[in-house]
Parts: sequence; C-alpha cells; structure tokens
Amino acid sequence: MLNFVFHEPKIPGNTGNAIRLAACTGARLHLIEPLAFTFDDAHLKRAGLDYHDLADLVIHKSWEDAKAYFGPDRRIFAFTGHTSNNFADESYRDDDVLLFGTEPTGLPELVLDDPRVTKWLRIPMLPGRRSLNLANAASIAVYEAWRQLGFTSASM
Repeated sequence: MLNFVFHEPKIPGNTGNAIRLAACTGARLHLIEPLAFTFDDAHLKRAGLDYHDLADLVIHKSWEDAKAYFGPDRRIFAFTGHTSNNFADESYRDDDVLLFGTEPTGLPELVLDDPRVTKWLRIPMLPGRRSLNLANAASIAVYEAWRQLGFTSASM
C-alpha cells in the first residue's frame, strides 16, 4: 500500500482533501503532529466530504514515531523544491512513503537531512513560482506512483 505523509500540516482544507485522496486511491495518509487544527474543524470536514470513514488514516506524535512505524526498510521520498530530482523519473514500489512538508515552509532541514530519507524529489513547475498547494502536490505524486503500480484495485 502506498503511504503519503503530511508533516505538521497547518491548513485543515488541505488535510481534508488529502483524506479524500486517500479514500479514492487506497493510499494510507499519515499525519505527523502537531496539527494546527482539530478534526472538528468545519474546513477539514467540508474538504473531506463524506470520505472520512473511507480513508485509511494514521496519526503520529512525531517524526521519530513515524519513522519507527515505517521501519528501516521502507523507502521514504521527501518532496521539496531544493532538488532537481524529478518525481516522475522515480520507479515507485507499493510500500513507498511520499513525505510532504507543512504548507508555509516545507520540510524542515532536520527531516530532509535524516538518513532515513531515501531521496529528495521535486514536482516541476514554471520558473518564478513559489509552490503548489499541498493537497495538489500530494495528488500529483500519489497518482503517478499509483499509475506506475497499475492502479491497483481501481475500477476502470
């Protein structure tokens, strides 16, 4: 199963959209605390619609807890604008972990430089643009990985 992670998310609507993404693709969404919202937040509920109970969601107390959950053998791909490694050039495996940073700042250096991170990946954009929306970036990456895996369990 594909896994995607939001490290300390700040915007509830992005997490709500990620919940829908998890429900629609079968990928597991992981959230690393602290979260800047509660699950009672109206924006989170609205963005997630009625998919909350269909999504596979795991909440971790810290980056260290998340790493322990994934174990030493899973590949963790950190998405960042600080690399030229194109995410579409990677060959994904079913148990890969796609890691995304918080909305205003991205992944902290402590996480990016962690030896458990397999590789930094970038989603290409036009020059002079700061960043994609977090939920959109996760959707692009999850769907590319899922496409490479043959859209496992999808109805076509």
